Amino acid sequence: MSFWGLYLSPTCNFNIAILESFFPFPFASQWSDINTLISVVVFSKNKQVNRVRANLRIGPHSLDVLCVLYGTLLGDSHAERRENGNGTRICLYQESVNVEYLIWLHGKLASQGYCNPIVPKIQTRLSKGSKLRKIIRFHTFTYSSLNFIHEDWYLNGVKVVPHNIEEYLTPLALAIWIMDDGARVGSGLKFCTNSFTFEDTTRLVLVLNKLYGLKSSVQSAGHLNQYIIYIWAESMPKLRQLVKPYMVSSMLYKLGDISMKDV
Repeated sequence: MSFWGLYLSPTCNFNIAILESFFPFPFASQWSDINTLISVVVFSKNKQVNRVRANLRIGPHSLDVLCVLYGTLLGDSHAERRENGNGTRICLYQESVNVEYLIWLHGKLASQGYCNPIVPKIQTRLSKGSKLRKIIRFHTFTYSSLNFIHEDWYLNGVKVVPHNIEEYLTPLALAIWIMDDGARVGSGLKFCTNSFTFEDTTRLVLVLNKLYGLKSSVQSAGHLNQYIIYIWAESMPKLRQLVKPYMVSSMLYKLGDISMKDV
C-alpha cells in the first residue's frame, strides 16, 4: 500500500501555491502525478517513520517500480546488500544541479512506500583533491525481496548489466537512464557507461535496437577499457517520442531540439 492510501484522505483539497511553498523552486504545477507530489509534501513534515524488518517487506514489486530501479541502476545508483545479509536497498544520488530530477525520483518511490517520505536535502562533501561538492541523495528501505536485484546486478562486487535487462528497459526506465547518465552530443546522445564492460555495453546496444529500433554504437570513452553508448542522430526523433512523456522538464535539454515535430 502506498503512503497516499495509508495516510491521506481521497477527498483532500489542495492548492498548488501552497504545495510550491514547500519547494525551493516553482515546479510543483509541472508534476505529472499530483498524488505523488502531495504525498511528498505532506510527509516532508513527518519526523518519524515506522521501521519494518527487511524480511517483512515482501513483494511482489510492481513492474513500474522495478523499471524505475533498473533505469537508475543503469546510471549512477547502486544496490547495497546490507551487512547482516537480510536485505538490499537502492542508493540514489545526483549532483545538486539535478535536484529537480532527484526529488521527482524520490516522489515516485515515496508515493509507493519504498523510501522515507521526508524530502532529501542538498548536502556538501569533499571529493578527491579536497574539492567541495554539493549533492542530493536518498536510499530506499531495505527489502529481502530485492536481494534478487543485487544478485542480478553484481558479480564479485562489480556492477554488471543483468541478462534480464530487456524485461525492464521500458520507455520509463529508458527516460530515467537518460536523466541519470545521458548527455547530449551534437545531434545525438551518449550514455556514460564507463563502468560497464564492452560485452555489457554491446548487450545494451542490441537490446535498444531489438525493443525500439534505435540505432546506436559502442565507442571508446577515451580511457582504457571504458566505453560509452552513442545514440545515432537518425534515431533521436524516435527516442524523443519514447521518453519525453516521462522526462522532468529540467532534463529535456538532453534530448536536443524538443521543439521539433517529432515530439
